[in-house]
Amino acid sequence: MTTVAHRPAEERIDFAVEGMHCASCVARIEDALAEVDGVETASVNLATGKAAVSGHGLDRATLGAAVARAGYAVAEPARIRLAVEGMHCASCVSRVEEELVATPGVTEAAVNLATEEASISYEPERAAIGDLIAAVARAGYRGRPPTEASGLEAESEPERRARAELRLLRRRFVFAAAVGALLLGLTFIWSPLSERATMWTALALATPVQLWAGWPFYAGAWQVGRHGSADMNTLIAMGTSAAYLYSLVATVSPSLFADPGELPGVYVDTAAVIIALVLLGRLIEGRAKAGTTAAIRKLLGLRARTARVVRDGEEVKVAVDEVVVGDLVVVRPGEKVPVDGAIIEGRSTIDESMLTGESLPVEKEPGDAVIGATINRAGSFTFRTARVGRDTALAQIVRLVEEAQGSKAPIQRLADRVSARFVPAVIAIAAIAFAVWLAAGSSFTAALLAFVAVLIIACPCALGLATPTAIMVGTGRGAELGLLVKSGAALETAERLDAIVLDKTGTLTTGAPRVTDVIAHGELDADALLALAASAESRSEHPLGEAIVRAASERGLEADASEGFGAAVGHGVTAAVRGTAVAVGSARHLLDLGIDIAPLAADAERLENEGKTAVYVAADHSAEGVVAVADTLKPEAREAVSELKRLGLEVAMLTGDNRRTADAIAAEAGIDRVLAEVLPGDKVAEVRRLQDEGRRVAMVGDGINDAPALAQADIGIAIGTGTDIAMEASDMTLISGDLRQVAAPIALSRQTMRTIKQNLVGAFAYNVSLIPVAAGALYPLWGITLDPILAAAAMAASSVTVVANALRLRGFRRGAA
Repeated sequence: MTTVAHRPAEERIDFAVEGMHCASCVARIEDALAEVDGVETASVNLATGKAAVSGHGLDRATLGAAVARAGYAVAEPARIRLAVEGMHCASCVSRVEEELVATPGVTEAAVNLATEEASISYEPERAAIGDLIAAVARAGYRGRPPTEASGLEAESEPERRARAELRLLRRRFVFAAAVGALLLGLTFIWSPLSERATMWTALALATPVQLWAGWPFYAGAWQVGRHGSADMNTLIAMGTSAAYLYSLVATVSPSLFADPGELPGVYVDTAAVIIALVLLGRLIEGRAKAGTTAAIRKLLGLRARTARVVRDGEEVKVAVDEVVVGDLVVVRPGEKVPVDGAIIEGRSTIDESMLTGESLPVEKEPGDAVIGATINRAGSFTFRTARVGRDTALAQIVRLVEEAQGSKAPIQRLADRVSARFVPAVIAIAAIAFAVWLAAGSSFTAALLAFVAVLIIACPCALGLATPTAIMVGTGRGAELGLLVKSGAALETAERLDAIVLDKTGTLTTGAPRVTDVIAHGELDADALLALAASAESRSEHPLGEAIVRAASERGLEADASEGFGAAVGHGVTAAVRGTAVAVGSARHLLDLGIDIAPLAADAERLENEGKTAVYVAADHSAEGVVAVADTLKPEAREAVSELKRLGLEVAMLTGDNRRTADAIAAEAGIDRVLAEVLPGDKVAEVRRLQDEGRRVAMVGDGINDAPALAQADIGIAIGTGTDIAMEASDMTLISGDLRQVAAPIALSRQTMRTIKQNLVGAFAYNVSLIPVAAGALYPLWGITLDPILAAAAMAASSVTVVANALRLRGFRRGAA
């Protein structure tokens, strides 16, 4: 016997990385992670400060060690305390600890019986507070969050660290700026001291700026330098240290650089102002980057804080994190729906615009699904919870957006690779410039200023931020509009689309076909014909068969039991009804069974010319009549197709209908290319055929049988009202079922990629043009040099400009091309 080894599913580990400042940092960390056994892909995002690693047999500690070898650090897990109710002995403690430790994302858990508390270390990227409470519940106890503002609403550990870092950065900048301004005043405006005393005073003032305000540059340079690497911090540390140390030596021993009786020029003011300007750039950049995560914060802010749960026959108001699956929840007018579930009592109108982007409220009645974070506008209802914590639709959307924002577009790889080699090249250029200036007979100070200017001007911050900031803002803005994009790669691919295939049923049409005509030709009347067809189709799962059964029920016709049911996929069914052999299906199906359908041909052709599907019915090998079924177009279908054409896309319709029916529906929708009579299993082949023509194809669908075609297409777009399988196979998801939104993610991708290209071109142009100027290339012709202070200002401005340009995507609106 032959056994087949199944490869385990690919794992993914996300974690925050501390100490990154430029694209060369990104490339260095990715290279270090790629060398770890089991790692398939490693993607590091400078804008989010996170790494995403995929592979097999991954271990967080090993990955952390690899990051440390590259000169950086993995952020420590978050910590939280939960109150645990119901424990009585040591075995209770053990049970709770075991369940907590078994929860994905939890790194450590300790439970104290005396205080009835659990102290937990966990990774916020993988576990939410609701998951921890659920783990306690699985152990048989009750966990309570520390405050009512816990859960997704609480500020995460990475956010707290970021806020603390920004506060410290602000203090460093204010100190450096104040001292730098004072030094400039003493140097260029007026000093009450002698020239020699002014030198010593300037040195004394500049030293704490260099050592305290500039400490992040030294720390960062040391972290990577001890592993034989260099990054942006290296350039800043080298440049400012060169100016400071020269000034230190010149102040202590002026005779080394000046004739007796004279004092050399010193540049402690230059070093201090450079540090202040670079810190200012980082401060503005940090505040701007915080704006790129506004979409995530906005989504998290939608979550309800409390829920009204029915327990022991009474309504009890609890924190939303304490709601568990199966709870009965009461929602009153004006309140938010706390979690996902289905209404069991009451009717209401719910505003789902915050998740779907649809402005019109939706009517809800018993049996209808409700989504957490939506707003109950009118009426009260009770629903049974189905998904809580990280399983809710809102949590899944947040997770998807976070993953997309942390992903990397292929175009970014080029910038990362260039940046990885950029810093060593800049150091070499600075050294060459220094040597050339000396060789040309210039003073040591002139050569030193050129050396410092080259180091400062060339920091590759803008290159590293060019792509991820645009992706973060673009995907976040899409989420606000109900458009979910899975990755930066999908954004880049969608920009180049030139053809789009729309599945007919459920995408272009309502997906609920109805019987419109019943035409009898034999001995049976219309009702008897419909009842016979419904009896044969009673065990069918095909939408047309279900429509026939539903029509018979609506007319009060009773379907008889059938025997010997058989289905020819995509063609029709056969069955025995009260001893009569019945065949229901397409013309091809009846012809394959040897049944003459000529008597029905004229009526069938007329119906199909009207855009209806003709379903033939035969009894005992005799054609008895035709049942017409129509799946009507969605009201917005024609407008959606028009918008797609406006984007320059060729629009094609994919359907299993016969050619005449398909052409009629396509004409009504304004579609020129029709792929008709396509069986469910052949959808992939049709998409591949378009790709073989050189087309970049998007596929739009909502059903299980659309999933393979969605995966085959260059970009798969799932309608959010469809199946989870279709959404899993797709690259983009429309949360609402409004077909007009299909054009929006494509337009968003184009605008995002335009922004990325603008950022990359600007960042490359900045470095390519200004490095030669800083080195002194214009001095022989026009006597122009670049002062290191101006170099620092330009470097800071380049990073801020890139982030600000990306933030313009927050103004994206549907309909923008």
